[in-house]
Amino acid sequence: MRADLSKRLVLDELWELVAPLLPSFAARPQGGGTAPRDERAVCTAVAYILTSGCAWRYLPESFGVSSATAHRRFSVWTEAGLWRGLHRAAAGSSGRATDAFLALKASTHSPAAQATSDSSRVQRRPRARA
Repeated sequence: MRADLSKRLVLDELWELVAPLLPSFAARPQGGGTAPRDERAVCTAVAYILTSGCAWRYLPESFGVSSATAHRRFSVWTEAGLWRGLHRAAAGSSGRATDAFLALKASTHSPAAQATSDSSRVQRRPRARA
């Protein structure tokens, strides 16, 4: 992932709010898997998904994070209360970090982001057999 993309999507000031709130990495109980990814890269990939409305499976490879990893971390972070904690932290700060958080928050409530989060609930018709 290019560093300038990371700096644009997740400003240093925003990262300073996010980093302490992230749950620590724990090895999976079943074993296997790969080494932990750079948390800022994962955060940038998640921010891209949330702000663009891109489907998880179409996450560009340039982020250096698989769509499965990004989605799994998003789910873990959501369960851990990261977004509520970030909201509280941003409310207590001012400046660019708050502006960046508000832009991220606004994008998660956009129609594109809602369509992304609702896509797993879409009823699909079974394929006709030939």
